Amino acid sequence: MKRQVHMLSVSRLRILRELHRLGTLAAVARALSYTPSAISQQLAQLEREAGVTLLEHVGRGVRLTAEAQRLVEHTEAVLARLELAESELAGAHPATQGVLRVASFPSVVLSLIPRALTMLAASHPELVVEVTQREVEPAYAGLLAHDFDVILGEEYPGFPDAIVDGVDRADLVEDTLRLAHPSSGPFADATRLEQLADAPWTLDPIDTALGRWALAVCRAAGFEPRVRFESPDPLLHAHLVRTGHAVAFLPELIAAQHLGDARLLPLPGAPTRTLYTAVRTGRLRHPAIVAFRDALAEAARQEKAG
Repeated sequence: MKRQVHMLSVSRLRILRELHRLGTLAAVARALSYTPSAISQQLAQLEREAGVTLLEHVGRGVRLTAEAQRLVEHTEAVLARLELAESELAGAHPATQGVLRVASFPSVVLSLIPRALTMLAASHPELVVEVTQREVEPAYAGLLAHDFDVILGEEYPGFPDAIVDGVDRADLVEDTLRLAHPSSGPFADATRLEQLADAPWTLDPIDTALGRWALAVCRAAGFEPRVRFESPDPLLHAHLVRTGHAVAFLPELIAAQHLGDARLLPLPGAPTRTLYTAVRTGRLRHPAIVAFRDALAEAARQEKAG
């Protein structure tokens, strides 16, 4: 009797890939908006299609067999090739259209996206850009899970973002980091970082790249900052400096728009943050991606030019 040949389901292969990436059935269910039982059923069907054991039970969880891990490697290539095909088909359309899903850090939204959206509305009116604020780890997770098409990120000196397989990163601009302090009050005449050791500070949380960088800069200057306000919101930092309640580190692109008459000082070594975009390599040449990246690059150029 001949063995029946089954076609592997791309949707089920993606579930296996997500299990490899996330580690548990519950996490996959949350990521793909299924129930855990539905995920188990889909993986059982994939095993029947593959004709080999894909999962081994370990305690209350499961792990991928060697055959499953090899299948995941092929799945990555399949998904990338499908995205490449979709990009080519989209390129054949006379207008750049559809929905582009973007994950961005708050300070990048403030710096570049409004100007870029204005450009895109004029040049590609059928393209809809949806922006969600995310920190770096959930942003990359969403990109790899196909929840987002583009990441808009920032990288700080000494705290590089990890290199991610299957992701293309393009740097947009180097944005100088400055020390911001009020133009009046007891610290108004400060000209160096060390003179602000006793000032009230507003900093990003320590579990963020900016928070870690800021703390390292203060410690290198010989003091532990007195953090009175902790927030990832750069507008709040600028507002607290502008109203005389704190000092802060601010990128020039934000300070130029939101700091008012507060003062900016250079930092030792003239550090910069790098603003960048990241996309899946299979979607690299999609017309919507190309248009969005081009608009951001032009927005960055205009912002730096003043």
